[in-house]
Amino acid sequence: MNATARVFDVAKNTILDWECKFFDLHNVLFIYALTHQFLKLVIEGDEVYTRVNSNVPADKSPGWTILLMERASRFIWELKCGRKDERLFKKVIGTLEKLANKTQDLTILTDGERRYGNTLFGICFEIVKNGKRGRPKKTLKKGVKARVKNKGSQAHKKGRKRPKYQSPWAEHPETNQELENKDIHANHAEAFFSSLRRRCSAFRRRTNTYPKLTSALQRTLHVYWVVHNFVRVHFTTKQVPAVALGVISSGLSIDELFQIQLS
Repeated sequence: MNATARVFDVAKNTILDWECKFFDLHNVLFIYALTHQFLKLVIEGDEVYTRVNSNVPADKSPGWTILLMERASRFIWELKCGRKDERLFKKVIGTLEKLANKTQDLTILTDGERRYGNTLFGICFEIVKNGKRGRPKKTLKKGVKARVKNKGSQAHKKGRKRPKYQSPWAEHPETNQELENKDIHANHAEAFFSSLRRRCSAFRRRTNTYPKLTSALQRTLHVYWVVHNFVRVHFTTKQVPAVALGVISSGLSIDELFQIQLS
């Protein structure tokens, strides 16, 4: 931030005011995006780690950032940071529950982290009554499916081998299951993290530009969220992600963002 203030000859407090403006814009634009209905969404979930304040073991760091990205449009639904625990996952999966109510077909794909499916099942389930004896079975909501990649090799282990990909919880019997194994991956999310480390100094390796507070890191992520989704043209789709998703008809400029009135 100090370097930016020197290069552009502005005060640091001015940059902070701009970041706070983008922080408020994130809330408004996120709610606006959620008002739309979607036929089909494929969401990739992954995590990235950075240091916050001091160098502590990864499991104790509040610098974990969870990403939920729509595969086709590269629209980022969530980019939230904190300690990698159940509370952070519940905040992120709450967004998936809202999306499940806005689409007829929602798919969540993760690269080995089972807590996505477990947390999603805890807040986004329904009871299937089939007329048979016994307690009705709990499944994910109709149209919602989750797939996780089983990490680790079982070549040296005896007994029944685990499938390479599996659903962590039972899915509704009427859910469309047209999902091939070659499509189950989080490659686009990992490519985004490579870009994030180049573009955002808070995630660069071997430098002292790491954030000192989790709130400051989250504010930076909200700025990145707004610019990525509504301003910058993605190099793969050749469109602004919000335009590719159908949320807006054309991308916004920085000037137009600052002209948005916030109540």
